[in-house]
Amino acid sequence: MGRKVAQEVAVVVTERAPVALLFLVLMAASSFAQAATLPVDNVDLFYHRYDGGGMEIDGPVVLARKSVGPQVSVSGQYYVDMVSAASIDVLATASAYKEERTEYTLGVDYLYDRAIMSLGFTNSSENDYEANTLYFTVSQEFFGGMSTVTLGYAAGWDEVGKRGNDSFSEEADRRNYQLGFSQVLTRNLLVGLDLEVVTDEGFLQNPYRQNRYLDPNDATAFLYQPERYPETRTSTAVAARAMYHLPYRASIRGEYRYFTDTWGINAHTIELGYVHALNQHWSLEGSVRYYTQGEADFYSDLYAYENSQTHLARDKEMSSFSGTTFGTGAVYEWKQTSLPGIKRLQFSLLLDWLNFDYDNFRDVTAEGNYLPGQEPLYSFDALVTRASLILEY
Repeated sequence: MGRKVAQEVAVVVTERAPVALLFLVLMAASSFAQAATLPVDNVDLFYHRYDGGGMEIDGPVVLARKSVGPQVSVSGQYYVDMVSAASIDVLATASAYKEERTEYTLGVDYLYDRAIMSLGFTNSSENDYEANTLYFTVSQEFFGGMSTVTLGYAAGWDEVGKRGNDSFSEEADRRNYQLGFSQVLTRNLLVGLDLEVVTDEGFLQNPYRQNRYLDPNDATAFLYQPERYPETRTSTAVAARAMYHLPYRASIRGEYRYFTDTWGINAHTIELGYVHALNQHWSLEGSVRYYTQGEADFYSDLYAYENSQTHLARDKEMSSFSGTTFGTGAVYEWKQTSLPGIKRLQFSLLLDWLNFDYDNFRDVTAEGNYLPGQEPLYSFDALVTRASLILEY
């Protein structure tokens, strides 16, 4: 079930974003909306790799964009996740596996006066999961381009299957509502405020994941049973951002984000970033991010007995944990290149090192004779690599 795994990894990498890969298309519109001009014609070649916690996910992304007249721009994207899973969750109850997920996105942007309207469709497919998303955003400038308001909506419908069980078929519907505001306060300072509300309904759990409970016949052992989640979920996230351009070819940015949902999870994210231009071609950047969250109301690492409550979860991403991310990278930009037909070339290599510590999720695969509930608390590190090549024409 690679897409579910990829979603969980995306959640970890983005620090508990309320929207996983399904709605990433909307997130770009919220981060400091740009002036009302169409995106430039370009081809983006991107490679991503995640390695940590027993998970390896990598693959290419190709994005092509082309203007059709002065008011319309069309785009297409191809995205691949190749998943190799031997995480603690997999090893505890199953065996390692490999999967591939492919995703296609088609979009169109329309420029009207000081507004840009975007419409697109995304399909994500693998052997046991099919997801479709239709999204729409509109961004409107005010006061001579000093203020920008962005509204976004996405509707998704998923079909969930299960390997080895052709009769298993469940559905999930998702809705995403977004409101963003950005304001130029001074010639060097830009601020933004975003609000996201996500509603999910249907089969919202992983059909392979299980929770554990004490063996009624042996106090030194435990047994497993399938997880059971509520069939509805509503999450709300508010983010405040600021970017300040320094007088020596550099900029700093900061962000605070608060997340809450009807499952009882509350999360906080703080991030600081710095970009420094070395010369007309090279720039370096660095960032640090801290994330912390509380557990879901129905989460437990170890239940007292089978079916001890209506809803049961042992997904570590539903537990209480914290994470720190350190990022660094280099960007090379070449404008007015001598390459035929290429106006601008940009290459970037970015690395993120992540560390996560779980407060109430225990490592049942740890070596040693541990009683249930006394195993070591789980933690892991991960490395995320992103390389991209952008060609504007």
